[in-house]
Amino acid sequence: MDNYLELNQANWDSRVEHHLTGYDLDRFRSDPSFRSFVVQFDEPRLGDVTGLDIVHLQCHIGTDTMSLERLGAGSVTGVDFSPKAIAAARSLAAEWGHRTTFVESTVDDAAVSLNGTTYDMVYTGIGALCWLPSVADWARTVSALLRPGGRLFLREGHPMLWALDEPRPDGLIALAYPYFEGSGLLFEETKTYIDHEGELSAPASISFNHGLGEIFTALMANGLDIVAFEEHDSVPWCALGDEMVALPNGEWRLRDRPERLAASYTLQARKR
Repeated sequence: MDNYLELNQANWDSRVEHHLTGYDLDRFRSDPSFRSFVVQFDEPRLGDVTGLDIVHLQCHIGTDTMSLERLGAGSVTGVDFSPKAIAAARSLAAEWGHRTTFVESTVDDAAVSLNGTTYDMVYTGIGALCWLPSVADWARTVSALLRPGGRLFLREGHPMLWALDEPRPDGLIALAYPYFEGSGLLFEETKTYIDHEGELSAPASISFNHGLGEIFTALMANGLDIVAFEEHDSVPWCALGDEMVALPNGEWRLRDRPERLAASYTLQARKR
């Protein structure tokens, strides 16, 4: 798994052209007040972000990042390791008249790439931690980027969800993959989590799970106190095929007895 970064960057570079045909971009263009459905889900928990300096780690093409600006943040900086994603985000920001800054960097190098700047909030959107091999390294970066009293806001796919088998013909929901942090798993997928034509030119990727206890421990060891934690029965993509049903807010949950599955969670922590 030594080449995980190279594989994953190529994979995410290859996603950009397809994602630029989706992600509700037409709604962003036509309505200056529109925010991504991900950020709309987060808003009741985010609270008032007016005037805050926010850095968004693993921002991809920047729709969630610019949604934070539309909520009134003082400054917003998006960070991503994909040069194609950063180029797309900068192009969209210019087209839509946003002040959002986008920086190409891995998470591990973010504190250096941002010249030691610190922020009121580190925002990490859903589907991000699974691409990082070490949650301890991630937590060190989060701590380095936060001012004393600054807040981490993380919504992520639940490690319970990441451990589940692919959709099965018998409809059973079964554990197949590690719950705890390990060496990573190699996948080959020609499509992404949104509907798009064509296939990925770089379908290989390596992902990593991280148990909740590992995440909590890493944050606390790096000077952050957990101040809020909530589990949800939904995620903003169809993670289990026909076993899931779409909701009006852009989320998906189990069609049958959704209370069985913690599909995602929101974690907030404050730097001491």
